Amino acid sequence: MTKTNGLNGSGSNGHAVPAIDPKVATSPSSPGDLQRLLQEVNAQSMAFNDGDSEARLRLVDAARSLMYAMQTPQEAMLHYCWAEPVSFAAIETCINLGVFTILAQADEPKSVEDLAAQTGAEPELLGRLMKHLATMRVFVENESNSLKRYNDAWPAINGSTIPAVFSLPTWLKQNNYRIPTEGTNCPFNLGLDTKDAFFEFLNSKNPKYPELGAQFNNLMSAYHQGRPSWMDEHVYPVNDNLIKGAKISNEEVFLVDVGGNKGHDLEEFKSKWPNAPGKLILQDQPHVLADIASLHPAIEPMIHDFFTEQPVKGARVYFLQSILHDWNDQNCQKILSQLVAAMTPGYSKLLINENVVPDTGAHWQATSLDLIMMIDLGAKERTKQQWHRLIEPVGLKISKIWTSLNSAESVIECELA
Repeated sequence: MTKTNGLNGSGSNGHAVPAIDPKVATSPSSPGDLQRLLQEVNAQSMAFNDGDSEARLRLVDAARSLMYAMQTPQEAMLHYCWAEPVSFAAIETCINLGVFTILAQADEPKSVEDLAAQTGAEPELLGRLMKHLATMRVFVENESNSLKRYNDAWPAINGSTIPAVFSLPTWLKQNNYRIPTEGTNCPFNLGLDTKDAFFEFLNSKNPKYPELGAQFNNLMSAYHQGRPSWMDEHVYPVNDNLIKGAKISNEEVFLVDVGGNKGHDLEEFKSKWPNAPGKLILQDQPHVLADIASLHPAIEPMIHDFFTEQPVKGARVYFLQSILHDWNDQNCQKILSQLVAAMTPGYSKLLINENVVPDTGAHWQATSLDLIMMIDLGAKERTKQQWHRLIEPVGLKISKIWTSLNSAESVIECELA
């Protein structure tokens, strides 16, 4: 192999590759940060013990930064390439065997032999799977009524997103390293070998993934569980900004949840703000509304496609929860334009509950979800500047962005410009 100006010969992409000292691979990445990070871990530990609930996430971030600083590049590579992929496979296998359910219902720990006897798995196989999962610090919710929501996360992701993620390098190479912007031409289509867009695929009743749509809904339910809610007073001032000044007639519409799935947000809103005036409207596709087992009588379901004219005019609040990150800018502006046409100047508000990715120091949940949106849907999470560029051309203005310190999501309050 020839060398030029101290560089190794070209790789497959035609670019020269710098020579790297082999010691770099087995040396900690940032040992100079050790003392500072230890002090940060100690400080946030003390703050948490003193009752500062927001110190927990700061402690988690500091501990994670400490691990990354002391991890070698070789260890990081093996963790990403070996440990995490096989963990997904091992977890889904244990779910299929019912291991987590058995452990959650047990009053005391169980041996691998006992679990193998109950599940029918070969003891050595189960032992090897669980040994790895023990090294990965795998824990599950112990409440039996929550198990399915968490268990379904693995088959849902393995049946959709993981093949798409693994196809990202190939798709980008084939497309000259350009960002995918169409839901029918993105890594998801390559990885799943389908022409369907992501949500069409989920609802297609594919015989290979017969429960995928329901499993994905459970994944989303588990994702939202325990997270700060947009309607909590420490997140967004519902009373001062929405209830005060609202029309009090029972015939007036107070809140329209556009694309609101099965009504979880409106159910929660009714329980937390029972005296809010007017109607609550839940809008979604027919197959979604038809799958609702029960709904508070104060919530009115309404079939609606958010790309078409908004039938509810002059509501106090139009609400979008994790809708726009599923679509490219062009489609998002189509959705927003339908709401703009229905809003009353000086009265109606639009609330968008999504990530607002900071320019620096972004949360890992936001950055990982951003890549997943790109991979599965040709879409993205947005920065503050990107939100302004998306919203303002359709005749809206951002009044304020409300962000809870212990949340990766924000409430973007909009009014007619």
